[in-house]
Parts: sequence; structure tokens; C-alpha cells
Amino acid sequence: MQLSKLLLTSVLLGVAFAGVATAETKPTEITIATEGAYEPWNFTGPDGKLAGFEIDLANDLCARMKIKCTIVAQDWDGLIPSLNAKKFDAIMASMIVTEKRLAVISFSEPYAPTAAAFMVDKTGPLAKLPGTGTTVDLAGDKAKVEQELQPIRDALKGKTVGAQVSTANATFLDTYFKGVVDPREYKTVEQHDLDLQAGRIDAVVAQKTSLNATLRKDDFKDYTIAGPTFKGGVFGQGIAAGLRKDDTVLKSMFDAAIKAAKADGTINKLAQKWIKTNLD
Repeated sequence: MQLSKLLLTSVLLGVAFAGVATAETKPTEITIATEGAYEPWNFTGPDGKLAGFEIDLANDLCARMKIKCTIVAQDWDGLIPSLNAKKFDAIMASMIVTEKRLAVISFSEPYAPTAAAFMVDKTGPLAKLPGTGTTVDLAGDKAKVEQELQPIRDALKGKTVGAQVSTANATFLDTYFKGVVDPREYKTVEQHDLDLQAGRIDAVVAQKTSLNATLRKDDFKDYTIAGPTFKGGVFGQGIAAGLRKDDTVLKSMFDAAIKAAKADGTINKLAQKWIKTNLD
């Protein structure tokens, strides 16, 4: 009888403590890392403060999740290692969901689609790249993709093309233009934009939204987007918040907040403010 009471007490205590543990897994305060160098998604303003679409979105999501958030800047190539080292709790840095990244971290519901393109000197020989105004879906029929890419390969043969290091854009060049172009990787998009402007490279490849932001600057009025828009394949499943694999509660919180921000139009409102387009 005494043994039965002890067993019952142990079970009840176990259930009670399990309930406490479950409750404690819901965070009340997190740190979100961004790059702070990818206008208009995230950048450091003249006042030294972080600004951009993802900064406003992060603050909105944190309010919806009812948690306190601190947003910090981190070099792009250190984002994923630092997340897994628990230096912060989430990444919001225009990071594309890819199979390679899914092997080491988790992602929230995507909050934006992805599309990339080339930017070139509008008076140069690449200004009329084949396929301008069209879209190439890299996840489509392989034979069709190859047919669409070949004229672009011919036009870019021997040219130097810049891309940010450790991005889908760099992977795109390595996958589809290896041996065709001379790829040059940069720590930030600003660096490859400046090298293009200085004539040290012939083109850059980056997210179209980032290129459009660059083209709105007065000192880039002589540049243009040329060739097709690229989506799918190496450009992944959209842009989302990066999270550690074992932070399942935080992921569910981000997922619910992002879905709500999509449903009530907040994401498109912020996109219109910063990116000048809807993200549907």
C-alpha cells in the first residue's frame, strides 16, 4: 500500500514538473541577428541604427509573439555558426531557405519569395543580355532551363561576375556558370556594387529587390537589370527566419506571427514602404 502511494506521488510529481518544463520552453525574451548591410531588407542608417524591412518586421513579429526582442548586427558569413553556438536566437537577414541550410538549422514560415537577376552598366555590352524581361524557373524542366541559360552563358563567357559570399547567388554562379564566368565573391553586396561601378567587374548577381534599391541611388543611374529573373532551384523556398533545430516552440511562435502578419496585410505594407512592391 505504501509502495503504491509512493509510486502515485512520483507520477503526479513527474506530471507537475513536465508541465513546468513545457511552460518554460516558451521564451519571453530573444535576440535576433541581422546582417545590417543589405538595403532595403536590413541596413545601418546614418544614425548608426538598424533599419529596413526586416527590422520593422522583426519588431512587429515580436509584438505579436508578446516577447521582448533585441536586434543585433552580425557579419553574414558568421550568422549560422553563431546561431548554433547560441550567441543569439534567430536570424532575420534575407536568408533563403535551401536544402543545404536546412541540414544545419530550421526555418520559420517564409515571409517573402526570392528572385535574382544580373545588374550591369546600361551603356555596356551586357545591357542587352538575352532573356531580359522573362523569368527562368530553375526548378522547371531541365532541358528547357538549359535552353534558356545557354544564350546567357554565351553572352557572359569570360566576364567577371560578382556575388556575395555564402549566398544562393554565389551558388547560382557555381552551379550554372562554372567555367563560363570568372566568379568573384564579396563580403557584402555594397562591395560588389562598388566594384561594378569602378569597372573592376562586368556584372553582379543578387536578389532583385536589393538591385532595385541600388538602382534607386543617384550614383547608380547608369546601371540596369539585364537578362531574366531567376527563381526556384538554388534560390530555394523563400526568405524566412533562421532558427536552431531544437527551438520548436520558438519556431511555432514565429510561424503563427508571420501567418498573421501576412493575413492582415502588414507584410505587404512594410514591403511597400521599404521594397516598393508587394511580396505576394
